[in-house]
Amino acid sequence: MIMLKTLKIKLFPNNEQKQILLQTMRVFNQACTEIAQYAVKEQIFSKFEIQKRIYHPLREKYGLSAQLTIRAIAKTIEALKANKKKKKASTPKFRETGSIVYDQRCFSFKGLEAVSLLTLEGRTIVPLIMNGYHSGELAAYGKRGQADLIYSQGKFFLCVVVEVPEPETDSSNGSLGVDLGIVNIAVDSDGQRFSGSHTRNLSKRYARIRKRLQVKQTKSAKRLLKKRNRKEMRMKRDKNHCISKALVTKAKDTQRGIVLEDLKNIRKRVTVRKAQRREQHSWSFHQLRQFIGYKAAIAGVEVTVVDPRNTSRECVRCHHIDKRNRSSQSKFKCVKCGFVGHADHVAALNIQSRAAVNRPYAEAA
Repeated sequence: MIMLKTLKIKLFPNNEQKQILLQTMRVFNQACTEIAQYAVKEQIFSKFEIQKRIYHPLREKYGLSAQLTIRAIAKTIEALKANKKKKKASTPKFRETGSIVYDQRCFSFKGLEAVSLLTLEGRTIVPLIMNGYHSGELAAYGKRGQADLIYSQGKFFLCVVVEVPEPETDSSNGSLGVDLGIVNIAVDSDGQRFSGSHTRNLSKRYARIRKRLQVKQTKSAKRLLKKRNRKEMRMKRDKNHCISKALVTKAKDTQRGIVLEDLKNIRKRVTVRKAQRREQHSWSFHQLRQFIGYKAAIAGVEVTVVDPRNTSRECVRCHHIDKRNRSSQSKFKCVKCGFVGHADHVAALNIQSRAAVNRPYAEAA
């Protein structure tokens, strides 16, 4: 099987090149917005039919090259199909600095030092810095033929897609169960805990700061709110990267698969107190699962999911399920056989055993 991996390469345009790229982005996304409005009005969602009807008017109006016009139509149709799949009735609007989708006719690398990009002013050669990892991946697998030019916080990046063969999975020594939570972000069946106390404390601090800034309603306060939000997201993303890397490395080194809980729609299923709502809705379990998934695929580690019901209420010794088994967040004591353990570790062991024997999921007593 083939995996698609995205390499994010930083570009270093001079001031003149930066303005050319920004202007190309604005015009490209204005064209995308007009294409979307026309497609929704005429109820035409075929790339080839849209191209027949508005290709020449678009080129004349916006001054885009032939291939950039084709890419604008393709990007718009993909967005419309995504909205249709998500059952969104609204017409998509594209940001002024939204990405430009390049293909092999629009861009090419000039060695490892620069890239040639098609713009409104013709071809522009932009310097870049490619680290050893990026150059090694491109040399080993080659680019897939498509790249996205994105603009984020005043910087340009080229996201290049490469095709990587997926290695065979090896779970000959069983599996590693992982329980996901908020107090402990993850606890595995070996007993290793990844505490979320630092992340929770920072989130509470940022929440207090947001509350003060939201009251002010000034431009500087709104600017600081965005800055704080990005900082908190980076902090959580870094934590999830570290945890997922540690879990996948352990599973690979011990030749085990990883078993996770299927937490889809858990926010709809679980009711919490008002004081816990912020923590519940800022819990980034989906991002952690995604990170584990793609890192495991690259490392050749099999990932499976099981039903999470009653994993922290079921005794690992006698399999008795009772709400009273978990008397607090961390304490587990079976009311039937007296087994005592950490509740999250018990949950991880149950997750591991469910994948091993594929047992049915009993309801709590």
